Amino acid sequence: MRIGVRAPIVAKKRGNSRGAKGRRKVDFVTDRQTSDNASIAVPHRAKQVDEGDEGTKIIRSWAESSVWTERMLTTLEQGVKGGKWFSLIDKVYRAENIAKAAKHVLRKKTGAGVDNITKAKYEAHLSEYNAQLANQLKSDTYRPLPIKRSYIAKPGSREKRPLGIPCLRDRIAQQALRQVIEPIFEIDFSPHSYGFRPQRSCKDALREAQGWLEQDCQVVVDADLRKFFDTIDHGKMLALIEQKISDGRVLKLISQFLQQEIMEDLKTWQPTEGTPQGAVISPLLANIFLDPLDHLLQHQGFHSVRYADDFVILCQNDEEADSALEVVRAWCAEAALTLHPDKTHIVDMRLKGSWFDFLGYRFKRTLKKGNMIRVPSDKAQGKLRQSLRPLVKRTSGISLEQIIEKINPKLRGWFEYFKHSYIGVMKDIDGWVRMRLRSILRKRRKGKGRGRGADHQRWPNAYFEERGLFVLEIARAQAVQSLWSNH
Repeated sequence: MRIGVRAPIVAKKRGNSRGAKGRRKVDFVTDRQTSDNASIAVPHRAKQVDEGDEGTKIIRSWAESSVWTERMLTTLEQGVKGGKWFSLIDKVYRAENIAKAAKHVLRKKTGAGVDNITKAKYEAHLSEYNAQLANQLKSDTYRPLPIKRSYIAKPGSREKRPLGIPCLRDRIAQQALRQVIEPIFEIDFSPHSYGFRPQRSCKDALREAQGWLEQDCQVVVDADLRKFFDTIDHGKMLALIEQKISDGRVLKLISQFLQQEIMEDLKTWQPTEGTPQGAVISPLLANIFLDPLDHLLQHQGFHSVRYADDFVILCQNDEEADSALEVVRAWCAEAALTLHPDKTHIVDMRLKGSWFDFLGYRFKRTLKKGNMIRVPSDKAQGKLRQSLRPLVKRTSGISLEQIIEKINPKLRGWFEYFKHSYIGVMKDIDGWVRMRLRSILRKRRKGKGRGRGADHQRWPNAYFEERGLFVLEIARAQAVQSLWSNH
């Protein structure tokens, strides 16, 4: 029995009585509590890719029509002869596929790469640039330019995350390639993988995790792969791709993207492992690399839920959790990956006060009553406050209405993701936002410090609501009311 709430990785002998009974059906999840303190029910989950004919219908709904003809889709469903796909490069450089890829890339907010070609410039010469790219891919003269590397802050950590910025031409080439090869792998991906996959989302993954928790799988392996995107083995990656694709030029193109030079501080170097975060093709490659682990866990009866490199395994008892962790560690060793020793834990959610974070949410067993609730993680709450602080400085010189207009989109976006949370957190965030706004008004009256005391009577909560402030607590109450109305 666990004596602590969060146990670090410990090498233990594998048990024989895991108690796993295979995958149970989880059609939907609702919360047992119905008071204002309850979490809002998470909506019904999306259909899984492996659910028979329904899965192939889903692929048909998003597969690029300029590539995936009815004949190809039928072949995909029935299984290609020999299990491998040939002659794909002509579909990559097809003009219509390049045009669709460019449209997909250019509709997103993006910066220029090392060639300094901005989105506006590319759009101004769209036909010309697309034709050049298609000709280069067709004539086998295409060579990706170096990726511009920058670093972004890692919330809750002193570390910084490397971010690769390919030039627009290379992003479009990667998107064109992805549109061709993604269905080939997607059709066989595990249903327990949700990250960066068509018609799947974080909420689908959260929903499945919640479902297993409610079905008494409350000993959780909370796993973290250390520097996953930076340490993917190129040889192993290509070997996995070659299991399904035999077009030598497509394999060469993927290899070029894996070995794409990186420019950092005006110096260039070629990586020997990893795939750049920020590259269009990287999420698909990551799923290809981790899919064998998904299937291994599923085959052995474990209930895993994965979103990109973030995953949890929900078990019925300690022995099963130890066994699952041992399986993951052995697989990681073979795949040349490393579990983070400080961030990988076994958590017994049957104990009061226990918790684990997954995809921004904290699943928590309360100390007082022992209820299971969901709240935004400390990191998620800190990230919101960090994004709002520059907009609610006490020295702000713009009107209160303008400040509210700037912060409302951030509050709405945050609420849309975290509205399935315990209501107390919403009250805390609302109180913090109003405190910052009162501090601004207090300073304008020549006062010092934070808004407090009489400021609450001078500027009551209704004062800010009348000026259009988006209030999380009110929005959540409305969401609960709408939920009950629909039922």
